[in-house]
Amino acid sequence: MPIIVNLDVMMAKRKIGLMQLAEKMDITPANLSILKNCKARAIRFSTLEEICKTLDCQPGDILEYVKEEESVSMPANSEMR
Repeated sequence: MPIIVNLDVMMAKRKIGLMQLAEKMDITPANLSILKNCKARAIRFSTLEEICKTLDCQPGDILEYVKEEESVSMPANSEMR
């Protein structure tokens, strides 16, 4: 899928775990986990806004577009060195 969710990267940068983030956002850990593991098919702007507010980041820090051929050859959440 050409949209990569980098929620786990931002969580690591902010040193916050899934349960703690879910509690701060008042969202179920299961729903947050679905998003974190790139299993979500959609995200509400209100949820994205709350993530950005809680993690003090921008939507582009969470969502990334990768061309289809790049997403096939690169594993999700990998960084080029």
